[in-house]
This record gives sequence, C-alpha cells and structure tokens, in this order.
Amino acid sequence: MIIHSTQVGETQMTQSRYSRLIHFLQEDLAISAASLAVALRHREQEPGSLAIILWQYGLITLDQLEQIYDWLETA
Repeated sequence: MIIHSTQVGETQMTQSRYSRLIHFLQEDLAISAASLAVALRHREQEPGSLAIILWQYGLITLDQLEQIYDWLETA
C-alpha cells in the first residue's frame, strides 16, 4: 500500500517533491504504510518534520533519518 497525502510540508515543499519523499520512504527505506500513517496522523497534531516524527516514534533508525536528510538536500 502506498501512502498518498495532499498535505504540503512545513517548509512549503511542493506536492511533487512531497510525493517523491513518500515514495523514497516506502520504496528505498522500506518504511511501512502503517508507520507512515502513524507519523502523518501525529504530524497533523504536532507541526514538525515528518522525518523527525518518524524517528521520535521509533519508526526509523538514526541512519535512516540521515538518509532522509541527505535525500532532501539533493531532491
């Protein structure tokens, strides 16, 4: 299952870039749809980076967090 969201990131991330981020999380880092759904629900309640929320809830490792930030720098 692929998560699709119409939310725009806090840094005014374009919808296309946000969709590519979700795809990267699911396909490259193998983050489950359930984990993404949890993070997206908490993101609605607490403003903040999706990557940080995934990490804070133990849904990704510190190494994966670094990979996400590396991806964001080059995307």
